[in-house]
Amino acid sequence: MISAPRRQDNIDPPTPCLAMRLREAAAALGVSERTLWDWTQRGDVPHVRRNKTILYPVDALRRWLDEQTKPALAEQTKPAAEEAKASGGEQ
Repeated sequence: MISAPRRQDNIDPPTPCLAMRLREAAAALGVSERTLWDWTQRGDVPHVRRNKTILYPVDALRRWLDEQTKPALAEQTKPAAEEAKASGGEQ
């Protein structure tokens, strides 16, 4: 007789990733480590510095990336709107 594996109720679920180190964050953003480091040095990307450790909070990176996307989308639609205005049409 084969028995089912015993269920262990005392195992905690894995802790979600709250922050990443430079290498992980760069990979998640799809940029090089050097690019992320440059952005960090300029203060362009959200990060937390504690002594020599730099962490990139996941939720803050998501919000930052979303904020970066909105101006880019506005710039993409802007030329079409200006072109329609110049030709006398509306959009």
